Amino acid sequence: MPHQRSPWPVLFAAALLMTAAIPRPAAADEARNARLRGRFPDNVVRWGGDTEGGAPYQFMDPAKGDLVGFEVDLVDSVVAHLAKQLGLPLKPRFVQYEWVSLPQGLDKRDFDFIASGMEITDRNAEKMIFTRPYYLFAQQLTVRDGESRIRSLDDVRPLRVATLASSSAYDLLERRGFGNVVGYEGQIEPYQELLNERVDAVLLDVPIAIYNTADKPGFKTVGALEGWGGYGMAVRPDDADLRAAIDDALAELGRTGRIEQVVRKWKLWTEEQRELAKLDSPQALLQWTAQKNGDDRTSGSEWTFSVYAPLLLKAAGVTVGLTFLSMAVAMTIGLIVAVCRLYGAPPIRWLALAYVEFFRGIPLLLLLAFLYYGLPSVGITLSAWQAAIIGFGLNYAAFEAEIYRSSILAVPRGQWEAAQALGMTETTTFRRVVFPQAFRTALGPMTNDFVAMFKDTSLVSVISVVELTKQYQILARTSLKFVEIGALTALLYLAMSVPLGYLARYLEDRWSAGHK
Repeated sequence: MPHQRSPWPVLFAAALLMTAAIPRPAAADEARNARLRGRFPDNVVRWGGDTEGGAPYQFMDPAKGDLVGFEVDLVDSVVAHLAKQLGLPLKPRFVQYEWVSLPQGLDKRDFDFIASGMEITDRNAEKMIFTRPYYLFAQQLTVRDGESRIRSLDDVRPLRVATLASSSAYDLLERRGFGNVVGYEGQIEPYQELLNERVDAVLLDVPIAIYNTADKPGFKTVGALEGWGGYGMAVRPDDADLRAAIDDALAELGRTGRIEQVVRKWKLWTEEQRELAKLDSPQALLQWTAQKNGDDRTSGSEWTFSVYAPLLLKAAGVTVGLTFLSMAVAMTIGLIVAVCRLYGAPPIRWLALAYVEFFRGIPLLLLLAFLYYGLPSVGITLSAWQAAIIGFGLNYAAFEAEIYRSSILAVPRGQWEAAQALGMTETTTFRRVVFPQAFRTALGPMTNDFVAMFKDTSLVSVISVVELTKQYQILARTSLKFVEIGALTALLYLAMSVPLGYLARYLEDRWSAGHK
């Protein structure tokens, strides 16, 4: 019989080859992991997002009060992968932040990374570094049921279209020259405004449109998807180790089908998500979106002084108009309330007191939201300007009433007696003797309230009025020129308030008892 060779050497060699083929962490990965282990001494990984109108990304489950959402599930899986990779019992911890302020919170180190529908764009990449994308989105146009005028985005050009301020949808509309764009702080308000017929259409990311309109009466989606982009998790520019570790986790979750499982669970799957497998970096995503969108992108470098200064001046005009109209309402109502408190019958005095205590006790922001968003549910629809003027007028009237009341009481009683001795009626005495003196006393405190109202008008941004502070926020977050645009905004506020103070002091001197 011929001599048979033992199979063991062959098997041993095969085993060596198989062992060599097993992927092992590179030396660089091991060094990175070693550095990351010191990053989480409390074994907590903090991530930032916004639950205020944050569905389906992250929001509070009304049944249990737990944080849920497709990004919540994804972050849990990413942190679980990091824990396995680092050999630590890591746990995720959510940090609530206003969406438009998330980049600032990241820079302040209030959390380790962002996962909140943060769009991978050239502009955002100037302040943060992104992981590979985990979801591909586009902009979806939504209109009311029965709407026949709008079949595509171009049909909205002469109409009012709502979107989320400082978002890709807002940028797209601005780039294409839409002049009647209304930006909101949250993503639920645009759809409420659509139902209330204050706007004609809403343009927002597909996940937002699906969650807020699918299987809900009153809406329909129209037109082709436009403005493709991708969401990525964002870390600080000096945190390349964490970015690389999250990249590894997302790549593994993509290979195992976990990302698809999460997206399908939340009914957000589109066929474009299959492209994620080959989009392994932010740069690859930007190339893909440039091809998909026809390279329709902008950069913050286009925002020069000649571009943003006129926009700030226009917004300053809105602030001035809103302040003067609201203060006129407040002073008128305040005087009526003060007179009712001082000279009305007991029931009238009680009602006047209740007015003062009520409107001094509730937040102005709550009052504005109620007037604008709450009243339509009972059939009363106010424009944003009407709600703003009424809200500020009612609120500040409570304070002006107390200023008037104390100033009237400060007029010596002898003034009343002298006027009566001259045969004046009480009404004439109040109008020609008491009130002029009281108004001089009230002028200083009222001027302070007037200046305060200039700044408080920033609250009207919640009801879509673009005044000076809101315009600053939009321009600064679009151009990333926070200091430059902020300095000009501050100068405009000073230009509005300082002359008012000089005018008040001039009138006080002119009307003083010793003036000749």
